[in-house]
Amino acid sequence: MRDDWQTLGVADLGRAIGAGEIDPAELTEAYLEAIAGHEYAGRIYSVVTPERARAEAAAASERARLGVRRGLLDGVPLSWKDLFDSAGDETKSGSDLLAGRVPDEDCEVLANATRAGMVCLGKTHMSELAFSGLGINPVTETPPNIHDPELVPGGSSSGAAASTAWGLAPAGIGSDTGGSVRIPSAFNDLVGLKTTSGRLSLTGVVPLCARFDTVGPLAKSVEDCALLLAVMEGSKPTDLEGVSLKGRRFLVLDTYTDDVREEPAAGFAHAIDRMAQAGAQISHGTVDGIEAAMDLSPILFTSEAYGTWKHAIEAAPEKMFPRILDRFRSGAGFAAADYVSAWQFLDHLRGDWAAQVAGYDAVLLPTAPNLPPHAGRLMEDDDYYVTENLLTLRNTRVGNLMGLSALTIPTGVPGTGIMLLGQPFGEEALLRIGKAVETALA
Repeated sequence: MRDDWQTLGVADLGRAIGAGEIDPAELTEAYLEAIAGHEYAGRIYSVVTPERARAEAAAASERARLGVRRGLLDGVPLSWKDLFDSAGDETKSGSDLLAGRVPDEDCEVLANATRAGMVCLGKTHMSELAFSGLGINPVTETPPNIHDPELVPGGSSSGAAASTAWGLAPAGIGSDTGGSVRIPSAFNDLVGLKTTSGRLSLTGVVPLCARFDTVGPLAKSVEDCALLLAVMEGSKPTDLEGVSLKGRRFLVLDTYTDDVREEPAAGFAHAIDRMAQAGAQISHGTVDGIEAAMDLSPILFTSEAYGTWKHAIEAAPEKMFPRILDRFRSGAGFAAADYVSAWQFLDHLRGDWAAQVAGYDAVLLPTAPNLPPHAGRLMEDDDYYVTENLLTLRNTRVGNLMGLSALTIPTGVPGTGIMLLGQPFGEEALLRIGKAVETALA
């Protein structure tokens, strides 16, 4: 593969195809060769789909030759997390409970991307049933972190991040239930977009907690995320021209910045400083009701997760990573009435959040309060595992609980990100702000 191809994101590759500088078939073949020759490919991809990729790329090449491309990303390759159904390929959501599960049809977001001309390279490893923010999975594989292969990549979209960071895909598609797009993006210096629940179709996506599950891209730029969002829902991309931070108002959520560790704190402070220099108005404070919402997390997430997977889990619990098994089973202790009550209370708290942040363009906090933990120590030290897993997902979970759109952008300090929390279904406005932040940090 030409060295510069591996550094380009989906937007730049799409423009190069349109200009006749790159042939989609050659591009796809280069990625397939890179995957085949990479020392960590088996830790990153669960399934590689060369026949499908070559057929899709050949069709894209012909459209480019005839001048009838379907859009900017026609002919650009992509990786998909192992919970997106793809016809004829094992899709087991990182769990041996689903070994041998081969769907007959593509999930809806993959079908939309295929109709737009994008090329499916294959499926990527992930946390078991998507229920961990660390990305460690002794049942299948733990993908390598770009900064150190012995560190976890973040989860649960671990392979999606690794495939992009290691140059084995221009971007990856993942899912985010409590931080699963944003954490691996931050840990691997990528841009990650958490969409609002209900924005993108979950048809054909293996569930964890359907009321929280969302689909989103892990990519090399805000523009890439905007384009991939449009491709997956069949809409027009957000216009990112003419963006600026001048006069934009932001709230730093002090509640979740006080105990951040040294490197993420330094990255966050640097990003805030650059934003202020670019004209952003930065306020500090908190939002009443966040702690009450966070206290609802155990019942809301674990009850739905265990309710969804109880029968499969209890039929073969020995197939699961014990720590993930324990987390699922913790949902068994909650009453249905308490679950319903918790959701009603959360809906009330979401209204309170909206009223309190209405005057801000986005709420800011470090994407993760910690750096990527060491995989070996996580396997050996139970206390370390529990502490790091809960801490890793703490900040991102705010966006899921409040039903928001969210974006993480690299701060410039390796393995750290700044997170922007936007409005529900406010992805277009959030992406425009994110583009301005990205420019300020460049």
